[in-house]
Amino acid sequence: MKGRFEMIYKDGSQLRDDGNRMILVDRETGVHYLLWKSGYGAGITPLLDEEGKVVVKKEGYT
Repeated sequence: MKGRFEMIYKDGSQLRDDGNRMILVDRETGVHYLLWKSGYGAGITPLLDEEGKVVVKKEGYT
């Protein structure tokens, strides 16, 4: 069974101060999110395009 979110990009390391950066895609809505984890903290936000609109791509994620 596939989960709702798919990781399509990962960069960084938990062993360094800059942490991990990941791009996640919601399989149901197609919305792309940036997740940043460092130490005990984390943050998540939707990705925006050059016009300030949320990045949404539904094809290929079902």
